[in-house]
Amino acid sequence: MLARLRAELDFLPSPLPDRPGLMIRDPFRYSDATLIIPPALVGCLEFFDGVRGELDLREYLVRLTGDLQVGDLERHLMDALSAAGFLQNEAFVQRRDDVQSAFAAALSREAAHAGSGYPAEAAALTETLRGYLAGGEKPGPAPGERVVAITAPHVSPFGGVESYRAAYSALAPADAGRTFVILGTSHYGQPDRIGLTRKPFLTPLGESVTDTAVVDELLKSAGDAAALEDYCHSFEHSIEFQVVFLQHVFGPGIRIVPVLCGSYARSIHHGGPPERDDRVAKILNALGELAAREGDRLLWVLGVDMAHMGRRYGDELAATAERDEMAEVAHRDRARIDRMEAGDARGFWELVQENRDDLKWCGSAPIYTFLKAVPGARGRLLRYQQWNIDPHSVVSFAGMKFH
Repeated sequence: MLARLRAELDFLPSPLPDRPGLMIRDPFRYSDATLIIPPALVGCLEFFDGVRGELDLREYLVRLTGDLQVGDLERHLMDALSAAGFLQNEAFVQRRDDVQSAFAAALSREAAHAGSGYPAEAAALTETLRGYLAGGEKPGPAPGERVVAITAPHVSPFGGVESYRAAYSALAPADAGRTFVILGTSHYGQPDRIGLTRKPFLTPLGESVTDTAVVDELLKSAGDAAALEDYCHSFEHSIEFQVVFLQHVFGPGIRIVPVLCGSYARSIHHGGPPERDDRVAKILNALGELAAREGDRLLWVLGVDMAHMGRRYGDELAATAERDEMAEVAHRDRARIDRMEAGDARGFWELVQENRDDLKWCGSAPIYTFLKAVPGARGRLLRYQQWNIDPHSVVSFAGMKFH
């Protein structure tokens, strides 16, 4: 029997003109390998389903090549997939357990995107962030206004400069002493669950301080709706980018509570409010109690993107920011943003549920979580953007503040 190909892998067209085919990579980073399967062999992957065996694959290869001597090709394909950690076999289980154990035992959460999402050297990073936050419109805090939350993108900072600038310019020097509860999108975590960690976040700018007392409180009150040392924290960017900006604005030793929010997918696909699920209800109650008790000691930071449209995201259209179909997307995005500004959690989620969220807002769960946890918050849109992440795909996002 052939081992099953892991379902959570990323499958993308090869970006290399001289090496066409299907690119496979592991978003969970259990493996750093990247494989490109030639077009003629892509059909072979269907045999790694846990049902068919080596003889089935061999027969397919014989018919494909017209050659009976396919043993070496068969073995090379099987060995390559297994060595890369792409098959659900004993070798992968051991690899996964080792990697998860290493993260759980680590003293800090290492920077996963330094050198790719932003510069890896402190001086270069400081200069880059200074440039990002300089110039342009910077609304800043209104006189006498106490900001309770900001919403910033989690796209690569160079793609969302204006929205990052708008969000972080809304903060004031006096906010430095507050605890930043960072609600990030968990792109690969379990739906209907939050991921927590006690680890400080380490970036090129220094090491943050995680408020472990708050983390432990959330673990106790959320129970089985929370996962401690969720391995997704080790590679997730939605919180890391916010930590980097906060450290630049307030210094490296900021106090944070990093919370990864699952997708609440059951509610999107089957209807009803997210809290109809008992685990989601526990999450909202736990964060709501924390917000009510701590009040202004907390400042909530939402690391969220909005719509994901175009070929990268399974749509037939070749999306261009601010043009054609994306103008209608902007209109629908604004309708959801209106509900966010009004603090209308129910109205916001009803719009998310339309067409099972065909806009594919990956930040909807953190947004809903915040609106329910801090029901008195009212928002203001500072900057809305659409960005072509590639020539045929667009992500939208915004900088917002809440008081």
